[in-house]
Amino acid sequence: MTDTPLSLIRNFSIIAHIDHGKSTLADRMIQACGALTAREMTNQVLDSMELERERGITIKAQTVRLTYPAKDGKTYILNLMDTPGHVDFAYEVSRSLAACEGSLLVVDASQGVEAQTLANVYQAIDANHEIVPVLNKIDLPAAEPERVKAQIEEVIGIDAENAVEISAKTGINIEGVLEAVVTRLPPPTGDADLPLKAMLVDSWYDAYLGVIILVRIKEGRLKRGMRIRMMSSGVTHLVDQVGVFAPRMVPVDDLGPGEMGYINAAIKTVADCNVGDTITDDRKPAAAPLAGFKPSIPVVWCGLFPVNSDDFDKLRDSLGKLRLNDASFHYEAETSAALGFGFRCGFLGLLHLEIIQERLSREFDLDLIATAPSVVYHLKMNDGTEEDLHNPADMPDPLKIEYIEEPWIKATIMVPDEYLGAVLTLCTERRGVQVDLTYVGNRAMAIYRLPLNEVVFDFYDRLKSLTRGYASFDYQMDGYEESDLVRISILVNQEPVDALSFIAHRAAAESRGRAICARLKDLIPRQLFKIAIQAAIGARVIARETIGALSKDVTAKCYGGDISRKRKLLEKQKEGKKRMRQFGKVEIPQSAFLAALKMDR
Repeated sequence: MTDTPLSLIRNFSIIAHIDHGKSTLADRMIQACGALTAREMTNQVLDSMELERERGITIKAQTVRLTYPAKDGKTYILNLMDTPGHVDFAYEVSRSLAACEGSLLVVDASQGVEAQTLANVYQAIDANHEIVPVLNKIDLPAAEPERVKAQIEEVIGIDAENAVEISAKTGINIEGVLEAVVTRLPPPTGDADLPLKAMLVDSWYDAYLGVIILVRIKEGRLKRGMRIRMMSSGVTHLVDQVGVFAPRMVPVDDLGPGEMGYINAAIKTVADCNVGDTITDDRKPAAAPLAGFKPSIPVVWCGLFPVNSDDFDKLRDSLGKLRLNDASFHYEAETSAALGFGFRCGFLGLLHLEIIQERLSREFDLDLIATAPSVVYHLKMNDGTEEDLHNPADMPDPLKIEYIEEPWIKATIMVPDEYLGAVLTLCTERRGVQVDLTYVGNRAMAIYRLPLNEVVFDFYDRLKSLTRGYASFDYQMDGYEESDLVRISILVNQEPVDALSFIAHRAAAESRGRAICARLKDLIPRQLFKIAIQAAIGARVIARETIGALSKDVTAKCYGGDISRKRKLLEKQKEGKKRMRQFGKVEIPQSAFLAALKMDR
């Protein structure tokens, strides 16, 4: 493209807690640099997914190339990456940071430092980033810039004296941010004459162009017509198109060191694109690949099954395309006695699971049934072998198991002082162990070790409702520990429903079993016969509810006449009901599955 000197290029990402104004700041910077006309400009222009706009959150990290004429008279190329703020999309953030040299840390001037602010800034520090603090929403009456600067220095430990004070919504001091980017963030390094080394940062599927890859060039040049090689798989492709996002796709001739852009190489197979892979020139390859990033480890697993079994192939193709776009999502085929053929899918959290389900339904028009989410347990068997248990329905005979280990997390919860008691009670109820409790102003920072199994269902929702939305929550995995766990099977009319079976701590098993039976009683439609709903540990039933039979008025057609005629019809109905109870299959609606799992414990 252009031979822009490296000293005039800046690659940076915007990191922050949820709702602190990352995407709005990105909008103002795009406007200030004139990348889009006023007519083309929309709110959250980088949140291109319909789901992102609806929920007001960023799910996918997006990149845009801006041209900025600075006060020093030079014109800079700025490659901006807007990143998600939610804990479930932390992997997106880590990939974006690997492609940049610096970060803008956006902090809400009224709310201050939150749990995800900490998590994201530590990721940036690990990636050796230069960090520029930006205080957003200074136009709010509740804004306290001096207090928040002191908090940033105290909690994070970075100098906030020269933090840029802005209002992304009204556009106050956006130029100050752009000047800070060109003066305080370092330029990239790289040599255009060395063999090509480009990092595969992201990839997605386009219905017209096939697979599109987002790359960051570290060394060498990437040109149109070049034959490239993926270093992890050795697969080669011919580059059809090279371009940049400005923010529309703009084709260019080549990309040099320090630049970010996209390539299209008519890639048909989704498996060829591994995020973090190194792309090199096939004729003059690089000696060693780039470090890449750690593969993500799913923490929540659940089964996804098509409602219509004919959609299985469509589901497999759709999962492949989504996996290309979201490297933190994992899946493998599985079968279920009740639900047929489907896939066991791994996610980074419940919001991640919800988003993937929603995307499958909207983007690929699939009607799906999801089983109860569960975590991965380690089983130590009596014969000395070890097994990983992803699905509670696959749990072997308890007599063969020596002990079970469950995953634990280290959670950081930041909460205003008045709600601290409720939060500590919630953590204790969920078998939490307090590690630390410190104060920053009138906010408490509690660090707890918690079993992931207790967090995975509704912990986040309960935390938000107990603190009126003021608490923030972030976690990281913290190893496995032995625990007294049992599998609870749910039986409807003596038939086990494997999609509803779950694993719980023995102390909580009875109350959980009772709660799910009571919930199912309200959710399963009544039939013409009695239905027994039971929760059992092995052969021992620990809870039972009965759904009464729906009575049909068989005597409605009898007008007057002898009572024996009515009695005969009622006896006949009784016999029929007995036979139905023997053979009757109970249809459980999908809404009942989902509602039964979202229990208030």
